[in-house]
Amino acid sequence: MFISKDMPQTFAALGDPTRLAILSRLATQGDMTVQEIARPFPMSLPAISQHLTVLERAGLIIRGRDGQKRPCQIRPDRLVEARQWLDHTRHAWEVRFDRLESFLENTATAKDDIDEQ
Repeated sequence: MFISKDMPQTFAALGDPTRLAILSRLATQGDMTVQEIARPFPMSLPAISQHLTVLERAGLIIRGRDGQKRPCQIRPDRLVEARQWLDHTRHAWEVRFDRLESFLENTATAKDDIDEQ
């Protein structure tokens, strides 16, 4: 599986609850200005702007220009890339757990056979 060089930055950006909440709002409500994004959060506009900068550097959002406004827009392609990596990793762990389950079943069967003798 190809892992982009930006993947660590993507996951670091996703690791903050405020940034996750911002992405969730952008995903459900569409493009929003910084003021609109900041409304439900108990923090200053500069603090929200810092979170947006992290999201933008990670490629998870883009900021446009519309006159005086700078609407923020989610970039779903970066989230798709993260989901693909998570799916790949989940599959690898499921294979490992299946092998462990098979080993444990065989070990228990072998132990039962020994106990019967």
